[in-house]
Amino acid sequence: MAGNSDPLTPRAKIAVTAGKAVAAASRAAGRGSGSVIGGRVALKLDPDLLARLAQNLDVVLVSATNGKTTTTRLIAEALRAAGPVVSNALGANMPAGITSALAGGSEARYGVIEVDEKYLAGVARDTDPKCIALLNLSRDQLDRAAETRMLAENWREGLAGSKAVIVANADDPLVVWAASSSPNVIWVAAGQMWKDDAWSCPSCGGVMQRPGDDWFCGECGFRRPTPSWALNGDHVLDPHGSAWPIHLQLPGRANKANAASSAAVAAVFGVPPQVALERMYQVQAVAGRYDVVQFQERDLRLLLAKNPAGWLETFSLIDPPPTPVILSVNARGADGTDTSWLWDVDYTRLTGHPICVIGDRKLDLAVRLEVANQHFQVCENLDQAVQLCPPGRIEVIANYTAFQDLRRRVGN
Repeated sequence: MAGNSDPLTPRAKIAVTAGKAVAAASRAAGRGSGSVIGGRVALKLDPDLLARLAQNLDVVLVSATNGKTTTTRLIAEALRAAGPVVSNALGANMPAGITSALAGGSEARYGVIEVDEKYLAGVARDTDPKCIALLNLSRDQLDRAAETRMLAENWREGLAGSKAVIVANADDPLVVWAASSSPNVIWVAAGQMWKDDAWSCPSCGGVMQRPGDDWFCGECGFRRPTPSWALNGDHVLDPHGSAWPIHLQLPGRANKANAASSAAVAAVFGVPPQVALERMYQVQAVAGRYDVVQFQERDLRLLLAKNPAGWLETFSLIDPPPTPVILSVNARGADGTDTSWLWDVDYTRLTGHPICVIGDRKLDLAVRLEVANQHFQVCENLDQAVQLCPPGRIEVIANYTAFQDLRRRVGN
């Protein structure tokens, strides 16, 4: 890590001050946190500001299609055992939001940064990270994001020869191919429930063979690397073969996988698995995800699911039938306007649950559920859907902007 001399030039200081002022004005006007617009203004005034702000930090970057916000939170909690942390905890994960987050952390030793998949290579160039965590790549926002093989290639080229320690999921062939260009990789067996984006070999295009939990290409020999860390039920296995219990307040297998990757990252910075995993227990909810809120005398659990991989993991953690499920789907800019991904989700997993459908694209979702032979009702809004459900627990699953709408409505 660099010394603690002030890395900011006068120009950079003006940029930071202006960015904070704009962000504060945006918040005062009720337009959200202001972090993105503040970061944009700051970068306009000093295009090198992100690099300057990262200079005195040991930086961790976290990128993936699913799980990056939660994993960023878990890593940040673990590293607080070793020193103060600055992080973009609210998920503003493009350069403007990242710049804004780092500008608020002048006393920090560690920067734990979630990065949108498309921006990973550029942010890695600017921040000179000590560690990069790569969790998964799956189809998402098909109208604005490149298909997964192109994203993996972008990562592979951007990370080639990187000095960073790469902590990568050995169970995702696209991630393995992307990370394999780096000289220093720690492989984690974090699992992969959704496999439909990796049937062809990313290296040669051949057909992937998938016996059990293993995978390999029968044509070019590209294969699953041997992991040194592994998720094993409710434990993380470290490189010495010791099993450390995972105690999380966050539900589901996917979050245990996130914890396993986070423990591997923490170890890079000298935080032992037991300490790291104990600290992760502090995380109860992540930007409203997994929160249970009281609304109209019911208990609503708010679950975010943005793409087929996320919906699959979410279905695996909801309470069993006949717990009611409310599904909300929008297709605004931040969601991606193409809803064709709904056809990749296996909605037969909801059989037995009473289902209510809301959101801007409720009719797209209704057609999909009809084809899946599910019983559902289309509702005008959350209030109407909740009224149709009996008192007790309701699982509410929404994609990105639909989730923000829900949080505003329930006052979360």
